[in-house]
This record gives sequence, C-alpha cells and structure tokens, in this order.
Amino acid sequence: MQPFTTLTGIAAPLPMINVDTDMIIPKQFLKTIARSGLGKSLFFEMRYDDAGAEIPDFVLSRPAYRNASILIAGENFGCGSSREHAPWALLDFGIRCVIAPSFADIFYSNSFKNGILLITLPQEQIDALMAQAERGANARFTIDLPEQVIETPDGARISFEIDSFRKQCLLGGLDDIGLTLQKADRIKAFEDRHRAEQPWL
Repeated sequence: MQPFTTLTGIAAPLPMINVDTDMIIPKQFLKTIARSGLGKSLFFEMRYDDAGAEIPDFVLSRPAYRNASILIAGENFGCGSSREHAPWALLDFGIRCVIAPSFADIFYSNSFKNGILLITLPQEQIDALMAQAERGANARFTIDLPEQVIETPDGARISFEIDSFRKQCLLGGLDDIGLTLQKADRIKAFEDRHRAEQPWL
C-alpha cells in the first residue's frame, strides 16, 4: 500500500448526500478481484449516458477535475452494501482523500485499509471547502497528514481529527497484510517451534 504523508491536488466538489457504494461502483463491475482498471467505471451511472458517452456536466467529466485527487462530498458518503471495490475504484481514478461530514462505517474502514484518507468535518467547513473547490483546477488543496491540517487555496488551515492507529497505518503504508508481516520473525519462530514440538502434524 502506498504511504500517505502529504497530498497537494485538485478537489472535485460532489455536493450529494447518501452517495452509496452502488453509485460509486455499480454491481456489474464487481466480478473482478483486480484492484486496477476500475477507475474508468467510477460513478459509472452518473458519469456516462446509456450509449457509454461521458455526461459533460458530471464533475469528473469536466476538464478541470479529470485529474482530481481529492473529493469533497455530502454526508453519509459510502453508505449501502459492503464492497471493497468502491475504494478500489476511487483509488484507481486517482482519489487519495475524501472529505465529508460523515461516512458509512464499513466504507470508512475499507478506505483506510486501501490507503485512502477520509476526513470528517462539520457541514459549515464542508460548505466552505466546496465553494473553493468550485474554482476548478486553479484551486489546489494540500492535505498534511502528519500535522492533520488541510491547507485551502485561500491560505486557510483547517485541522482535522483522525484515529492514531489509522494515521500510523497510512503514514507507513501498512494494510492488514503489511501489519502482519511486521511480525514475520515472531510468526516464523512460532512455526519452527510448532514443527519441532509436533512433527506429526
């Protein structure tokens, strides 16, 4: 998993509440277990028409936001069914951080395990960030995870809270497998002892 320290990039405004995982990545794209290639199907039903052509008014179809790495969204983002493909699709598109008033619990956990920073802020701060994000590619935000600060295009600094364990995992680029491999020496020692004590198993 790619570590997350600081991120400077364009923020795409998505002022919608209750964006569920089926909106993020529809069910027909869940057949793959590969984490790559899902970015083109992110927000598929909002982003493309029935003929497969891009809907120009959707935020990620606009030239200013095609390279967005931050998403500013409404409350209860990521609700609905549990599907790890949702953070995979966001990450494959290039989104490394989502800022919203609230997130669904399972989506919240899955996102951190895949290297996406989720930031929860009060609605009034979300509204202010959304207004700045509307400026397009000229408005660049910086997310400083070590300092837990968002630097806005107008120079403001907004602090955010994050669980210390999740923060350390992001900084170290550690998913569940990475955390386990930190104890590789202890695991090997246990396996060697187990084989010596019970060789018949």
